[in-house]
Amino acid sequence: MPWFVWLAAAAALGVAEFFTLTLVFGLLAGAALVAAVVAGTGIGLLGQLVALAAAAVGGLALVRPLALRHLEQQPLTREGSDALIGRRAEVVQEVTATRGLIKLSGEEWSARAFDESLVIPAGTLVDVMEIEGATALVYPRELLP
Repeated sequence: MPWFVWLAAAAALGVAEFFTLTLVFGLLAGAALVAAVVAGTGIGLLGQLVALAAAAVGGLALVRPLALRHLEQQPLTREGSDALIGRRAEVVQEVTATRGLIKLSGEEWSARAFDESLVIPAGTLVDVMEIEGATALVYPRELLP
């Protein structure tokens, strides 16, 4: 009943993965399941160990880098005020380092100049660089590199 030993090892590794969330133990648990299947077909211990090693190396070398790359990616959609960053707006009232008003996504927003030395006249197109509370920090489009 060597397949039962491999199943127990897979279960123990699965529990370890549940508590650590590193993906390594989960991939090793999968490799132990492959070894259990090989053992269940009647192949000897050497074949089981080769299957375990091949599945573990394959999982760690192929699956783990893909999963880590996927986890490191920024979400494709931004929500709330974060979705307004990078949008174009039009200055309604002159924007300075302390006050101003812009039309952003059909709504009027309070605004300040991203560069505190700038005074942006009404009618100028600006890009939203940041959102602080209910105030947009903006920078004129014509000055962008």
